[in-house]
Amino acid sequence: MKVLPFAAFVGLDELKEALLCLAVNPNIGGLLIIGPKGTGKSSIVRAFAELLPEIEVSKNCPFNCNPYDPEEMCDICREKYYDNGKLEIVKKKMRVVELPVGATEDMVLGTINIERTLKEGKVVFEVGLLGKANRQILYIDEVNLLPDHIADSILDAAASGWHTVEREGVSLRHPARFILIGTMNPEEGELRPQLLDRFAISVKLSTLRDPELRALIVKRNLEFEENPEEFKLKWKAAQREVIEKLRKAKEIIKEVRVSDHLIKSAAKVCAKLEVDGYRPDIVAIKMAKALAALDSRIEVTEEDVYKGLKYALAHRTRAEGLKPPVTSEELNAVFTGEVKRKFAKTTSRSREKKKLRFFRG
Repeated sequence: MKVLPFAAFVGLDELKEALLCLAVNPNIGGLLIIGPKGTGKSSIVRAFAELLPEIEVSKNCPFNCNPYDPEEMCDICREKYYDNGKLEIVKKKMRVVELPVGATEDMVLGTINIERTLKEGKVVFEVGLLGKANRQILYIDEVNLLPDHIADSILDAAASGWHTVEREGVSLRHPARFILIGTMNPEEGELRPQLLDRFAISVKLSTLRDPELRALIVKRNLEFEENPEEFKLKWKAAQREVIEKLRKAKEIIKEVRVSDHLIKSAAKVCAKLEVDGYRPDIVAIKMAKALAALDSRIEVTEEDVYKGLKYALAHRTRAEGLKPPVTSEELNAVFTGEVKRKFAKTTSRSREKKKLRFFRG
């Protein structure tokens, strides 16, 4: 399916930013995109796939195993690695693995072909989507409509990073470390709390009401449909700019530093808002670092932390599930109050130091 270039999408700035942060640091976790139909949720995820970099994988491995680390290899690759001391390596572009509506358990989890395994004398595994998604992006459209038993299997794999397939006494273990991206339309049902918590960040979309922006969306889509190649050529420079931005951010992300007082500020905000668990605090700081890297900075600012909190808290339960997720107004009020208190304390300490210097001399 042909989609607009990532850079050409209109009015999805927050979602673009969130996706780029995941590309900079996949360890942030999953992304939940919440919004009504027709707002470009699925299309922009598919466009995002074009920006993803190449990765090194074990040759002929259906699970895209990391060829350098035995702790991230399937049973077959690990055996080859210990027998030969190394694995053959190829480069492969990261991609988005889509979970289709109506997918069966075998399609998602994979299965062992017992007949071929007995005939060939080695485990013959029919790879499922969890295997194909290792070190890739697993995309689930309308994740809130996913059957419970399949959702639970995906949750288990996402939590542990591993999946084991067993059949007739034969088993195979493979890594399943993927970035989970899901979309949902709230009008079609809620998401189970267990699955909701698996998404590290979220972005809420709404239908644009600005006629100028809507007209621009129409214009770009018509241009693309009439001549896709010419349209892509027109946006080639903008696409290259985004890719270069990503490349530079990935290079410096490990150098990005966040001060203790900003980490404490994020923790205080989460505590005051009664956010459940500690994961949101961690995610907010990871997002803040990715945002700084995307801006070519190695120092995290208060604005980065505020944005990180916004992405991390928009879907989180509070007060052990008794309160709804944080609104933008609540977050702004609490965060601004925390910043003001910090400024007041800093100013007070500065005045005390001036007084001491005056009396000393």
